[in-house]
Amino acid sequence: MEISAAGRLEVRITAADVGKRVSVRRLTEHAVTQEKFTDTVGVLTSWDDGVLLITRKNGESVRIPESSLVAGKVVPAAPARRRGPAATYEELAAVSTRAWRPVESERLGEWELRAAVQEVPRDGGPPRRSAPGERPWGAVVGRRVGFTRRANSVLPLGDPGLPLDAALDAVRRWYRERGLPAYIQTATGAAGTQEPLCAELERRGWVREVTAELWVGALAPVADRAEGADVVLSREADAAWLARYRRKGVSEVALRVLGGGPSVWFATVPGAGGGAPAAIGRCVVDGRWAGFAAVEVDPALRRRGLATEVMAALARRALDEGASAAWLQVETGDEAAAARALYAGLGFATHHAYHHYREPDISGADE
Repeated sequence: MEISAAGRLEVRITAADVGKRVSVRRLTEHAVTQEKFTDTVGVLTSWDDGVLLITRKNGESVRIPESSLVAGKVVPAAPARRRGPAATYEELAAVSTRAWRPVESERLGEWELRAAVQEVPRDGGPPRRSAPGERPWGAVVGRRVGFTRRANSVLPLGDPGLPLDAALDAVRRWYRERGLPAYIQTATGAAGTQEPLCAELERRGWVREVTAELWVGALAPVADRAEGADVVLSREADAAWLARYRRKGVSEVALRVLGGGPSVWFATVPGAGGGAPAAIGRCVVDGRWAGFAAVEVDPALRRRGLATEVMAALARRALDEGASAAWLQVETGDEAAAARALYAGLGFATHHAYHHYREPDISGADE
């Protein structure tokens, strides 16, 4: 906290510091016994009508009445992480975007609008694969959904070239034309991320539906894991690989997204008796980076090191292509605890959090 020469706490931030990283201490409303003060560190995203809005590293927004402030100061950006390769948010955003290429995209200033639309029959059956030369969603009458939010959301890297409200209107029109709800993918927790945009979206009623994290690590330690399982590598997601993939009924659009990227590899550990694979994984090699995804293991065969074997085989291939660093995306929450423990054990660490904001008044969106 900021302490004056006389030893008193002081508030040394003003509304002019919006957009900067700050640390504030406030008096809690119900301080009865021990904790009288609460500290908050994050980006000051607004200061209006006597209320500060601070966005923390994980994307959580905290509203603080100005009258409760005891101390406050601008603080430097978080120190560089000691674990994992050095990387900027802009570099990782570009690399991860290329790993989940949409079927179509359009620029709005420095924003990229992305879509990969597939048709789901109204009878609830699997998405329909298109015939050669046919539009990706075919001619079946049904509902349109996007295959993965990562390929069906706006990547707002910079200025859209319009005032924000006009830009959001343009985004909603673009997705409405494709029968999809509008999503905007933002990031928090690293230099150059979009805490102010998160606050503006929430102010306008956009709903944060998903929060996940992008982790980075060195590639060689993953590749050095002992070889044991029979891991088959392929350039295509064949029928066996898809049999283990958690998204059933994969459409032609989904295959285009899965197979898109600078250099894509699919790994398969064959199952017993020719059944569904014991484990699978996907890796996209892009310059110095290797991005891991879709690492899935037969529930009956978990905790046997198969996920590590899959990642090791893919890492060795990526090293052969000149990569040296790795990234992956992992959800937050208890259901992802096992995956997070695996990746931490392989030397990965969090770089930043990312979030998908859905336009207001839309329900039933596809993940």
